[in-house]
Amino acid sequence: MSLEALLPSAIDGLMLGFVYGLAALGLTLIFGVMKVINLSHGPIIALGMFAVFILFSSFGVNPYLGVVAAALVGLLLGIAIYFVAVDRVIDATELTTLLATFSVNLMIIGVATVIFTTSPRSIDIDLGALRAGNVTILGTHGVAVAVAVLVAAALYGFLFRTRTGKSIRAVANNRAAAELMGIDSRRMLALAFGIGTALAMTSGALLATLFSFTILSGGTYELKSFVIVVLGGLGNPTGALVGGLVIGFLEGVLTVFLPVAWVPVVEYVIFVAVLLLRPAGLLGARA
Repeated sequence: MSLEALLPSAIDGLMLGFVYGLAALGLTLIFGVMKVINLSHGPIIALGMFAVFILFSSFGVNPYLGVVAAALVGLLLGIAIYFVAVDRVIDATELTTLLATFSVNLMIIGVATVIFTTSPRSIDIDLGALRAGNVTILGTHGVAVAVAVLVAAALYGFLFRTRTGKSIRAVANNRAAAELMGIDSRRMLALAFGIGTALAMTSGALLATLFSFTILSGGTYELKSFVIVVLGGLGNPTGALVGGLVIGFLEGVLTVFLPVAWVPVVEYVIFVAVLLLRPAGLLGARA
């Protein structure tokens, strides 16, 4: 245990928490709008990783331009997944929608494993570092935070300032009333699913610039996203961001005092504790 490492680890964890929050934002947006728990979230994060990797390694595209491409692909992919797998069961029981998204999970992992195998990949990018005393902030971490904040701000601006965003919120609050007002709820639900998927792929693309990964890496971040969403409040976008920062901070601090293998155990204990003591989350569930 080194107390000197506490501050650098805490800062590093907080910075990573912004990216975790972005991943959870996609999950909570889909649940908040249509009450669907997206079990294909993890593989979609992994697809974001491989999208930026392929663009960088095969075509020489700057990884951060690849992040933009991954977001656009995620939007289209999400809309396609909605119409193929979710639209027909949107009014069915929660178990049915769980099975629908889980089937997408299995298909993505199966096909992607055949194409990419499970060999680790990484993106070699060096943006330098900022040093102050014993604190070192890597340039890649700083850019990841900036992109995550910009994307989150853009999402809030879209949802609260644009006509389409307000229509999505109206459908989330009362679909029948929104339809009576002339809003095409089916199109809004598909767009919301697409945006949630785009957020997942964006977070995966950012994570690919920070860590090595395989096609199965998304599962780890999916579990973290569920912990974050429950911690912040189901369907609450602000709660997802706050929860991401909390989990990132805890990861950074706990690694100073505990072996890394124990960190997920603590996260899942927190997950269960929140479910038992405050099921609505820290900021409360919201549609």
